[in-house]
Amino acid sequence: MMTASDVVEIITVLDRARVDVWLDGGWGVDALVRRQTRSHDDLDVVVALVKAEEIQKQLEKHRFAVIENELPTRFVLKDARSRQIDFHTVTFDKEGGGVQRLQDDRSYRYPPQGFEGIGAVNGREMKCLTAEVQAECHYGYEPDEKDRHDMQLLHEHFGIELWKPYR
Repeated sequence: MMTASDVVEIITVLDRARVDVWLDGGWGVDALVRRQTRSHDDLDVVVALVKAEEIQKQLEKHRFAVIENELPTRFVLKDARSRQIDFHTVTFDKEGGGVQRLQDDRSYRYPPQGFEGIGAVNGREMKCLTAEVQAECHYGYEPDEKDRHDMQLLHEHFGIELWKPYR
């Protein structure tokens, strides 16, 4: 379980280490609407690939360990309290877009404006992927109830159009 206090603690540690972090996934959506709307199993974030080693070093001090290493695409850290963080890693291009190299050697590019989201968790402002980019990332797989919940919030709060399978 990842609580709002946990999110603030983790983001604070990374901010102090001068690591830029953008919330994504369920906490990213809740941050954009500035309130927790459901429980969260983990924290999904987007970070620069060049910061992966520094992130691991900083969070090791807080008893997090790597449980999945799929770099350059992503890595996952978990601690003894079962708090799990899924880091999606990108390389920033000249325009400010974030390019994520996927496991099948294809790439996904987050547009520069996708990194302009600002939200809040427990009253603390933090960077998030924008509603538009978070919605785009919800397509291409079979959604579960949490995905449906998140997309409905993006629709209600930001006017994001819902396509199949979210209609």
